[in-house]
Amino acid sequence: MDWVALSLSLRLAVMTVLVLLPIGIFAGRALAYHQFRGKGLVEALVALPLVLPPTVLGYYLLVAFGTASPIGQVWHAVFGSQLVFSFEGLLIASVIFNLPFAIQPMQRSFEAIPPEVRDAAACCGMSPPTALAKVELPLAWPGILTAMVLSFAHTLGEFGIVLMVGGSIPGETKTIAIAIYDRVQAFDDVAAGRMSALLLAISLATIGLTYTLSRRVGRRLG
Repeated sequence: MDWVALSLSLRLAVMTVLVLLPIGIFAGRALAYHQFRGKGLVEALVALPLVLPPTVLGYYLLVAFGTASPIGQVWHAVFGSQLVFSFEGLLIASVIFNLPFAIQPMQRSFEAIPPEVRDAAACCGMSPPTALAKVELPLAWPGILTAMVLSFAHTLGEFGIVLMVGGSIPGETKTIAIAIYDRVQAFDDVAAGRMSALLLAISLATIGLTYTLSRRVGRRLG
């Protein structure tokens, strides 16, 4: 068992979820409540990682983050290190790749809130931030929870983006998915099987917990 790779994967998944939580709430709520020109294009761009092969997106991110790119040069000038083949670059790529898993469930949850509920909150004198905190977020919580778990589980198993942007640097960018691939390449089926089984167990437990919490939240709100 490559515990360093597993620890790195869990760290990447947790940080991805923490970054995506406010992004998903803001973007999902905006897409749910507002109609504007180009909304269809924005939604298509958000959903693009669902259909785009990970290696293709990884290639474009590799080019965008490279030392010859404006983003890579600015990063190097500010932080004194390169963005590609680093944990920071991997985190940014993971956030981009998981945008649809975070935004779409939250958007659907906000869309399910009746307009009358938001109107009633406004009539009670609640400011938009107060209404969001006390009314909308509790009602949208099942979708928010689903988005967080999907992003977490998807990050744990991601391979293509990780390999393209981060490579396989032990302790820095070598995640559990890369470790499994390396063990298979070395014909170490026992180690690959153990790591795969652990990853499967974590994913099943995470999704099962999500369904349980969603049902409890739904009953409480009902």
